Amino acid sequence: MIENIALAFQGIWGHKMRSILTMLGIIIGIASIISIVSTIKGTNEQIKQNLIGSGNNAVQVRLSQGDDSYDMSYNSIPKGVPVLTEDDRKNLADLDNVRDASLYTARSYADNVFYKDTTYSGAVYGIDSHYFNVMDYYIQWGREFVQSDYGTHRKVVIIDRNAMSALFPAGVNPIGQSLEIAGQPYTVVGICDASSSYTPTIKSIQDYYNYTNSSSGAIYIPSTSWSIPYQFDEPQNVVLKADSTDDMTKVGNSAADYLNKKLTVDKDSNISYKSEDLLTQARNLQQLSTSTSTQLIWIASISLLVGGIGVMNIMLVSVTERTSEIGLKKALGAKKKRILGQFLTEASVLTSFGGILGVVAGIILSRVISRVAGTPTAISVPAIIVAVVFSTVIGIVFGLFPAVKASNLNPIDALRHE
Repeated sequence: MIENIALAFQGIWGHKMRSILTMLGIIIGIASIISIVSTIKGTNEQIKQNLIGSGNNAVQVRLSQGDDSYDMSYNSIPKGVPVLTEDDRKNLADLDNVRDASLYTARSYADNVFYKDTTYSGAVYGIDSHYFNVMDYYIQWGREFVQSDYGTHRKVVIIDRNAMSALFPAGVNPIGQSLEIAGQPYTVVGICDASSSYTPTIKSIQDYYNYTNSSSGAIYIPSTSWSIPYQFDEPQNVVLKADSTDDMTKVGNSAADYLNKKLTVDKDSNISYKSEDLLTQARNLQQLSTSTSTQLIWIASISLLVGGIGVMNIMLVSVTERTSEIGLKKALGAKKKRILGQFLTEASVLTSFGGILGVVAGIILSRVISRVAGTPTAISVPAIIVAVVFSTVIGIVFGLFPAVKASNLNPIDALRHE
């Protein structure tokens, strides 16, 4: 086998231009498939990140009316929706595949929020002590809420970096500054940020509204102080941290089922708790992306078929050129199996080498596509292994006919060949 491989490389090296042209179809086919698979993988990861976020596995379960969230910015307190308690939060946190749970109230588009003459148009949240842990936020400057803030209904706020940029001029330290929320003074005690961030892809008007709201920033106040600027007994939403991204759908559905059992609303009101099933949305988009790109892979595979035919053609030429050599080997006692193995090895080495060059070209091509088109890519190691193995199989399949022809040559006729 080693001798056959060495002879194959000698043949490739002895006919460099012919070998390169023969391998070209294999190289182009493998390079196309590697670049397409890399783009699919990168796009799918980007879809997942754009929808779900940076990997904190947070699942939102919101009070909804029909398909829309029940936003207290525009609605009155609904009847039959009980205020959730700490026991409810603990029960939610004890659900399978849940690390922690938090209860919060919200105004998606707050009004009557000012810093001096600057108006704020982002969101305001009333949060418990578990919220930052569930959302994977950290305090960048200042401090987090402490137990005394909750116990004494202290009027303090934590703002994120977007709210800081919207409210405070450059060079002003927000810590210790006073904000006005519905006529009440609230002191800024901390600036928070997500542990990791991402930039969502905006493809619809709803994406625009969601992103515009989040990009305007968020202000957080202790949940026990919520009723000072707003109302008592407002319905809460829930956010849960799942063990993994794959558990998010199950966790969201379990939490929604638990919460809906506590409702006593009229059926005609169409009010219920719904989980934000981003994982399913991501998978649907990924399937659409993959099915579309699979068609491109089949098209690219045609070049592999063309490359295989090219290998068969060049191996038939090689058999013709080396007829006398084959006849001499058979006259000296070389068996049919040995001749067959030699030509099959030469064909498979030729296509394997082309497959390796195709993989390198595919990786480079995927990087170029990523830079030029701005499309994310992720190199797939299994795809690389399959590509090299498949190129070897092509050599064996398309080299079989020339190899059989060589092994079946009559030594006397072969020696007479000129």
